[in-house]
Amino acid sequence: MEPLTTEEIVEKIRKIEEGVGRLSPMQKVLIGTDGSVTGLLEMATGHPVSITTLVQDVISADVGAADELGIEPGEEINYRIVELRDSVTGDVLIYAVSITPLRRLAPEFRHDLMRADIPIGRILRRHRIESRREITDAKIIRAGTDLARSFKVNRCEPMVSRRYRIIHQEEPLIVIEEIFPCTAFTDEIRVVVDAPSRIHITLIEMNGASGRVDGSVGVTLDEPGCVLDARKATGIDVRGGNDEARRRVADAARATREAFGLPGGAEIVLHSTARQHAGLGSGTQIALATAAAICRLYERDVSVADIARVVGRGGTSGIGTAAFEQGGFILDGGHRFGSPGGKQDFRPSSASKGIAPPPVLARHRFPEDWEILLVTPEVSTGAHGTAEVDIFRTHCPVPIEEVREVCHEVLMRMIPGVVEHDLDLFGSAINRTQHLGFKKVEVGLQHPVVPALLEGLVQAGAAGAGLSSFGPTVYAIGDSGMGEVARAAEEVLGEMGGSVTLTKARNCGANLRAG
Repeated sequence: MEPLTTEEIVEKIRKIEEGVGRLSPMQKVLIGTDGSVTGLLEMATGHPVSITTLVQDVISADVGAADELGIEPGEEINYRIVELRDSVTGDVLIYAVSITPLRRLAPEFRHDLMRADIPIGRILRRHRIESRREITDAKIIRAGTDLARSFKVNRCEPMVSRRYRIIHQEEPLIVIEEIFPCTAFTDEIRVVVDAPSRIHITLIEMNGASGRVDGSVGVTLDEPGCVLDARKATGIDVRGGNDEARRRVADAARATREAFGLPGGAEIVLHSTARQHAGLGSGTQIALATAAAICRLYERDVSVADIARVVGRGGTSGIGTAAFEQGGFILDGGHRFGSPGGKQDFRPSSASKGIAPPPVLARHRFPEDWEILLVTPEVSTGAHGTAEVDIFRTHCPVPIEEVREVCHEVLMRMIPGVVEHDLDLFGSAINRTQHLGFKKVEVGLQHPVVPALLEGLVQAGAAGAGLSSFGPTVYAIGDSGMGEVARAAEEVLGEMGGSVTLTKARNCGANLRAG
């Protein structure tokens, strides 16, 4: 593996900036330095750096590690993961993973290396080992579980990774990967928003005879979600995601700036989002996350309800806005219907601009030991745009008898199932709801694979299975044996393909972090 030249390092930095926006001078130095990172960190923070060892083990080198170190596969190497911390604040500054061939180490060096709390740079100096550093890579990676835990960030947040070898006597002595968040080592305010997606179980009152309409019930999801970050800029500049996602971000940003009279714009990077038009509420989360980030940037204290009104969300279902604000299992009370200030006809949220989100009537923690399987077949996306509007107009009002039965299922079975931790009761309510009211309409408009999934997942052991919103995502609820349910989903999908994701509910709303 050849080391990167200065020009190649500069090009790596340029590519990183294309994905996450401009880097600070300190971030660029940390990527490109061939000296001691520990010393740089101590100069930057003004505090000593301490080491916390997370993993210290002797393992056999796999093919990749052997190639980097110039040894044979199977040779013993020291595998170490450490956190470099600010010793005063306790903040994690760098997460470092190193591999070292044991046969190239003097006994004293090996002893110090395998002790906790000694930075490698100090070990080299202590033993007066002449060496040089060769940078071999620099890129963006996602945090994942371990990095998210260390840096207290979302699993999807982007991290800067650089990889280098320490060369001694013309042989690789150590290979090190050092990782830090894109929000670290910069004086520029950067707001990161982690917003959850949701299952939309059903709309409740799509008859209107009660003088109210809509009403909905749903569950906030731990993943997939929307992660984006924003920093101040003159105009609106959006990166990441696909064309439609970038358009949604830009539209929400412009609407927010205009509505609240903000003095500037924002550079926004969209790092992840749930699949669009799949029934998981990605549009609502993108819009709310964008607006919340910009308001935080400009220190405007604005309620989620006001943000939702500005970006045109919550005009039918309130599950997405309530999931953003508080998470958990949510029941909303819908909107007034046919009276001044209320809705005058049946229409989806995307066509209900200016309508405030409905009141939340009940919010409960969803049982944390219940698992949720999401299955999204590779079929046409769920109804949206004019097609969705036409479906509301064509199929509403639904029979009042079915509305009443939906209310009974929600009030007397679904909610008690959550509160009393009764999975069978909750699951049976989900199953019955698929055959009632507007949910029956939504299911009836799906590709044949959707009813096949609903039946197959329950037969495989799920307590309940349903279609989320207009689909095509199907969800299943269970507490054990969900691996078997996932395998059943893959069998039903067959050659059609699709995604199968096991997740859980999220009992808190969006996380906003300024760094």
